[in-house]
Amino acid sequence: MTDLQRIVDNQREYFITGQSRPLDFRLQALKKLRTAIRERTEEILAALHQDLRKPAQEAYASDIATVLSEIDYTIKHLPRWSRTKRLCTPLALAPAASKVIYEPYGVCLVIAPWNYPFGTCLHPLVHALAAGNCAVLKPSRFAPATSAIIADIIRSIFPPEYCTALHGEGESSREVLRQRFDFICFTGSPEVGKIVMEAAARHLTPVLLELGGKSPCIVDRDIDMETTARRIVWAKFFNAGQTCVAPDYLLVPEDGKALLLDELAQTIRRFYGQDPQVSPDYARIINERHFDRLTGLLDSGQTVCGGRHDRNDLYIEPVILDNVAWESPIMGEEIFGPILPVLTYKSIGELIDRLKRMEKPLALYAFSRNRKWAERIMTEISFGGGCVNAGLMQFVNKNLPFGGVGNSGMGCYHGHYGFEAFSHRKGILDKRLRPDLSLLYPPYGNNLKWLKRLLG
Repeated sequence: MTDLQRIVDNQREYFITGQSRPLDFRLQALKKLRTAIRERTEEILAALHQDLRKPAQEAYASDIATVLSEIDYTIKHLPRWSRTKRLCTPLALAPAASKVIYEPYGVCLVIAPWNYPFGTCLHPLVHALAAGNCAVLKPSRFAPATSAIIADIIRSIFPPEYCTALHGEGESSREVLRQRFDFICFTGSPEVGKIVMEAAARHLTPVLLELGGKSPCIVDRDIDMETTARRIVWAKFFNAGQTCVAPDYLLVPEDGKALLLDELAQTIRRFYGQDPQVSPDYARIINERHFDRLTGLLDSGQTVCGGRHDRNDLYIEPVILDNVAWESPIMGEEIFGPILPVLTYKSIGELIDRLKRMEKPLALYAFSRNRKWAERIMTEISFGGGCVNAGLMQFVNKNLPFGGVGNSGMGCYHGHYGFEAFSHRKGILDKRLRPDLSLLYPPYGNNLKWLKRLLG
């Protein structure tokens, strides 16, 4: 038996004892996690800076504050969420009572990516523990410093038979997926998502897949130019563009492109200065492989802003590419970096028709003063979630579900949606012993006509 098999088996035995299920136990676990994160915030920030050169404000806002906020919100609402739900019972089944009981799946696996290595690992953990599960975390090996601090935090507050983080164990995600889990949450690319789903299918394990895709940002003619440019630049180049819900490409009307491009370029200079490489507010690319992939995309259009890069520093200056064709290499994959291609459209109807024929993205953003224009885009195009006149902010709202659709994922979490994602909803009908209608039982005789009247 491998060490990994032993970990999973021990967690399953622990789960069977029922120790992880009482409400008070779950609340205490979340409070321990919250305390540990608060006490070690500076260490977490240092690890994120070491792995991705994340500015402290970006790191805290995206990886730490969102997790702490999720914990607070969950602690506040968990007693109500976990309560048995009483439901109506059809008259034909009376006298009876109907209810839904929320029960944990068992041993959950959380596989996290490298771009937000702390937040994407701990967010699902909050929901897994809130629902009463045991959990195995697989942080990204591409963010070793953050992976180490996650493992150390988990080891310091939870016994391994309840919750553990794999770090320095040498197991790849493929090896981890050979184990039998009761629920799998994966955040990453659609290509790896298919591998996760294939592995889960062997045991019919339910999955929550948070994948990516090419998330469009559509700009109307009628906009507040300065605010629109500021919000697009912030959303695109936050974490050096390495965000699954970042605007992947910009769609602008032909007659409004020049003014917007100029405003975008000015905004980049205001944010990061004339030389973003020396700015303390601009992150770096995760590794050489992704750096080479991104720089290989720079020939997909005409560079109108930025483009300088330094492989030794894993630095790519914020780039705006103009004259990009739909068939260009950069439009064939999710960019996941600080390159913003700009395409034009003639009519919104024509654009919507094109986007409806593409893979469904994780996010979509629309900027306009025209509410009907924006509403049309939001309702006619299928995507995971998004914003009107903002970028990334749908992720922060715990009252909204966060998830993909089609190629960008399945299932959702955050807030109550996260608790439900990591819970099985068990429907129960509690029937009285009397009366007991004889027309339900053989011999049926002429009971069919009465059954039709009763059941409709």
